[in-house]
Amino acid sequence: MRILIIAALPLLGGCLAKTAIGVATAPVKVASKMVDWTTTSQDEADRNYGRKLRKQEAREGRERREAERRCRRDPEACGADYR
Repeated sequence: MRILIIAALPLLGGCLAKTAIGVATAPVKVASKMVDWTTTSQDEADRNYGRKLRKQEAREGRERREAERRCRRDPEACGADYR
Protein backbone atom coordinates (compact mmCIF):
# COMPACT_ATOMS: atom_id res chain seq x y z
CA MET A 1 0.00 0.00 0.00
CA ARG A 2 2.84 2.40 0.86
CA ILE A 3 4.47 1.69 -2.46
CA LEU A 4 1.28 2.65 -4.27
CA ILE A 5 1.06 5.95 -2.37
CA ILE A 6 4.74 6.71 -2.99
CA ALA A 7 4.34 5.84 -6.67
CA ALA A 8 1.32 8.16 -6.96
CA LEU A 9 3.04 11.21 -5.39
CA PRO A 10 4.79 12.35 -8.61
CA LEU A 11 1.49 12.14 -10.44
CA LEU A 12 -0.34 14.16 -7.80
CA GLY A 13 2.38 16.81 -7.55
CA GLY A 14 1.31 18.52 -10.76
CA CYS A 15 -2.29 18.36 -9.70
CA LEU A 16 -1.54 20.00 -6.36
CA ALA A 17 0.62 22.67 -7.98
CA LYS A 18 -2.08 23.47 -10.51
CA THR A 19 -4.65 23.75 -7.71
CA ALA A 20 -2.35 26.02 -5.70
CA ILE A 21 -1.83 28.29 -8.71
CA GLY A 22 -5.56 28.33 -9.36
CA VAL A 23 -6.29 29.33 -5.77
CA ALA A 24 -3.61 32.04 -5.85
CA THR A 25 -4.81 33.58 -9.12
CA ALA A 26 -8.55 33.38 -8.39
CA PRO A 27 -8.80 36.80 -6.67
CA VAL A 28 -6.99 38.46 -9.58
CA LYS A 29 -9.31 36.82 -12.10
CA VAL A 30 -12.40 37.84 -10.13
CA ALA A 31 -11.18 41.44 -9.80
CA SER A 32 -10.36 41.73 -13.50
CA LYS A 33 -13.77 40.30 -14.44
CA MET A 34 -15.47 42.83 -12.14
CA VAL A 35 -13.55 45.71 -13.72
CA ASP A 36 -14.48 44.43 -17.17
CA TRP A 37 -18.17 44.34 -16.21
CA THR A 38 -18.16 47.84 -14.70
CA THR A 39 -16.27 49.64 -17.45
CA THR A 40 -17.17 50.22 -21.08
CA SER A 41 -14.51 50.02 -23.76
CA GLN A 42 -14.34 52.62 -26.51
CA ASP A 43 -15.53 50.01 -29.02
CA GLU A 44 -18.59 49.22 -26.89
CA ALA A 45 -19.31 52.92 -26.40
CA ASP A 46 -19.10 53.56 -30.16
CA ARG A 47 -21.37 50.60 -30.91
CA ASN A 48 -23.94 51.72 -28.33
CA TYR A 49 -23.85 55.32 -29.61
CA GLY A 50 -24.36 54.15 -33.20
CA ARG A 51 -27.31 52.00 -32.15
CA LYS A 52 -28.83 54.94 -30.30
CA LEU A 53 -28.45 57.22 -33.34
CA ARG A 54 -30.00 54.65 -35.71
CA LYS A 55 -33.02 54.25 -33.42
CA GLN A 56 -33.42 58.02 -33.16
CA GLU A 57 -33.18 58.48 -36.94
CA ALA A 58 -35.74 55.71 -37.50
CA ARG A 59 -38.13 57.33 -35.03
CA GLU A 60 -37.70 60.76 -36.66
CA GLY A 61 -38.31 59.23 -40.10
CA ARG A 62 -41.55 57.60 -38.92
CA GLU A 63 -42.70 60.88 -37.36
CA ARG A 64 -41.85 62.83 -40.53
CA ARG A 65 -43.73 60.38 -42.77
CA GLU A 66 -46.75 60.47 -40.46
CA ALA A 67 -46.73 64.29 -40.49
CA GLU A 68 -46.54 64.30 -44.31
CA ARG A 69 -49.53 61.93 -44.48
CA ARG A 70 -51.55 64.15 -42.16
CA CYS A 71 -50.66 67.23 -44.24
CA ARG A 72 -51.70 65.54 -47.48
CA ARG A 73 -55.09 64.72 -45.95
CA ASP A 74 -55.64 68.17 -44.41
CA PRO A 75 -53.23 70.85 -45.77
CA GLU A 76 -54.85 73.64 -43.74
CA ALA A 77 -54.01 71.90 -40.46
CA CYS A 78 -50.29 71.81 -41.28
CA GLY A 79 -49.58 75.52 -41.13
CA ALA A 80 -47.97 78.00 -43.48
CA ASP A 81 -44.71 76.06 -43.96
CA TYR A 82 -46.43 73.29 -45.95
CA ARG A 83 -46.66 73.85 -49.71
